[in-house]
Amino acid sequence: MSGSNYYYGDNVNMYGGQGNQGIVKNQAGAGAGQQDPALVAALAELHGLIAELRAQVPTPSAQLLDESLPALRPDAAVPAQERHRALMAIAGIAATVGAVGQPVAEAVRAVVGMITG
Repeated sequence: MSGSNYYYGDNVNMYGGQGNQGIVKNQAGAGAGQQDPALVAALAELHGLIAELRAQVPTPSAQLLDESLPALRPDAAVPAQERHRALMAIAGIAATVGAVGQPVAEAVRAVVGMITG
């Protein structure tokens, strides 16, 4: 990686003016199409755990899990509220099945912490 420069976070340039306020956030991350690697890994882990849980829940719950998955793709262009709703639906199912759902509930908490923190 020598010779390469990696920049993370916001880049702000102001040239003169008065009363400058606010900042436009680039929600796409470090570059177009790039995602936070930690979030991508957490979502991949969550997907795997959901696949395991799916086999252990009743059909209506499995269908709700399936309906929630598209909003949890790292590249999904969904509103934050829709992603949050999908995570809460998954967490609710995980909570109702007790110990079997505990890993999923913990993974959901981790992802929520990353996207809201």
